[in-house]
Amino acid sequence: MGKTGLVYDPRYLEHDMGLGHPESPNRLRAIIQQLEQSGTMAQLTRIEPRMAEDEWITLVHTAAYLASLKQHAPTNGRVSLDPDTSMSPGSLTAAYLAAGGALAAVDAMMAKQVDHVFCAVRPPGHHAEANRAMGFCLLNNVAIAARYAQKRHGLSRVLIVDWDVHHGNGTQHSFEDDPSVLFFSTHQFPHYPGTGRESERGRVAGEGYTINVPMEAGEGDDEYRAIFHKVLVPAAEQFKPELVIISAGFDAHKDDPLASMGLTESGYAELTGIVAGIAKRHAQGRILSSLEGGYNLTALAASVDAHVRGLLAI
Repeated sequence: MGKTGLVYDPRYLEHDMGLGHPESPNRLRAIIQQLEQSGTMAQLTRIEPRMAEDEWITLVHTAAYLASLKQHAPTNGRVSLDPDTSMSPGSLTAAYLAAGGALAAVDAMMAKQVDHVFCAVRPPGHHAEANRAMGFCLLNNVAIAARYAQKRHGLSRVLIVDWDVHHGNGTQHSFEDDPSVLFFSTHQFPHYPGTGRESERGRVAGEGYTINVPMEAGEGDDEYRAIFHKVLVPAAEQFKPELVIISAGFDAHKDDPLASMGLTESGYAELTGIVAGIAKRHAQGRILSSLEGGYNLTALAASVDAHVRGLLAI
């Protein structure tokens, strides 16, 4: 069994998009409470996030977008960035710490302080495009981490597994012409944001390195398990990633209010085990898992606990 790290900072709670918004600070409160009550927290190695440096963020996002985020960051009240996404006074710091938490996780794994890491961060990131915020996301945490692992630590091949119920449009677009990053996504379709058709396979040199598996409403543990074994595992065996990153959304859970899928906590544990097998064979066990969606607090907390216990068992 390897060592599992946890990235968390209370400043993530200071990003607040308002009463009734599903992506609320209570999500992280529920996760931390569950990890503490179950005893899982005591088995984890804490990793302190840092503020991500602009030089790494701008490997994914444009300098103009970053400047606009800083310009729009409010000192009081809220500023709307898209119909679903806004900034409060604590949002910019939280976003920089979320991206920086993923960078700190990469550093900790490459220094062999831990073998795998769960980043309990917010705001989430996989919808954030190079030049705009969308879908609750400001900075694309996993995309930034993937580029950082390549540029800072010299890794050649990174696999990103996105099992959030919504397609990771921002992540796909970051790498769709790049054969050094294999992007695999399962997602309810048709559903927000409308991307992620099976025909979207990457382009130019990156063709074939984007794998989208649209899922029908109601599909659950059995269907996900089959797809991971049938589609993800063979692709990963051929690709041989040196780092595996999970866009860990838990909104494909059967009780999630924003979707209609049927995964359970044990299903997430099984998917974790399948991905862990890939990481053990090719990536020295290295898995960076970063929180994306999940909006039923009870289901979210239980699913994260099952997922982290799965990492601990690697």
